[in-house]
Amino acid sequence: MTQQRVIAITGATGFVGTAVIRRLAEAGWHARALTRREQPESDRVTWVNGSLDDPASLIEICDGADCILHIAGIVNAPSAADFEAGNVTGTANVIAAAKAAGVGRFIHVSSLSAKQPKLSLYGASKMRGERLVTTSLLDWTIVRPPGIYGPGDTEMLDVFRLAAKGVALLPPRGKISVIHVDDLARLLVALLPVHEDAATQIYEPDDGRPGGWTHSGFARAIGWGMGKRVSALHAPRPLLLLAGYGDRLLRGSKAKLTPDRARYLAHRDWTVDPLRRPPPALWQPLIGTREGLRDTARWYRANGWMK
Repeated sequence: MTQQRVIAITGATGFVGTAVIRRLAEAGWHARALTRREQPESDRVTWVNGSLDDPASLIEICDGADCILHIAGIVNAPSAADFEAGNVTGTANVIAAAKAAGVGRFIHVSSLSAKQPKLSLYGASKMRGERLVTTSLLDWTIVRPPGIYGPGDTEMLDVFRLAAKGVALLPPRGKISVIHVDDLARLLVALLPVHEDAATQIYEPDDGRPGGWTHSGFARAIGWGMGKRVSALHAPRPLLLLAGYGDRLLRGSKAKLTPDRARYLAHRDWTVDPLRRPPPALWQPLIGTREGLRDTARWYRANGWMK
């Protein structure tokens, strides 16, 4: 009888983690997943109450696991200390738990922001988290996703809501790469077994579009997905930074455009390095971006999110 493969996972209840849990079940993995709140029972998931600052819970999810997939982190925070706690100290705690449990394989989900750590507190914290992984002596692979979209995403929801009105308020002119959440989930699951070619590698996956998307081109693609013609308005950098402070004042902890994120978004090139794309034999994107955006818009509408 073949022993069931076990994956320890952080961030399983988030946007990316939820897609990964579905893919893990399809691939025959059993997930031992960290959670802060009660979750529905599942034959494929063992939920462990805990957090990144709770070493005992981290050791519990790692015990007997074949691999660790570390997705959890802080995307939006009011201070450098909060980013440090979530993205640096939290990563250090997961690495320590992996070593204590004798788990050698470590998949770390970082961010393209780590390429430009001086631009934002978020990017600086993600880079420091990466350094902990690369010096851990574990069998590691780091994945730096670009902009992630798909059904259930809250980060790009405001862009879709504005596009529904025929408007796109955009950063200064620049380029971005994007990826559908299900394509990213497939890559993360594909990396779980030991791959000699993937060991000690940093991958930057995307939708496969050469050179990425211009901000206005991506906004028009969202409009196409919604059946709308979108007028793109680019905000100058100073106005974008001012809007970041304004959103923080209006929505507090629920703000999506914070001053830190505004500094990040003002950068003109957030495209992946083609040389860091995963090898085609390992993974390739399957979801065309226009079609993915259309399906995302349909999901938002069906679930009452397009207010």
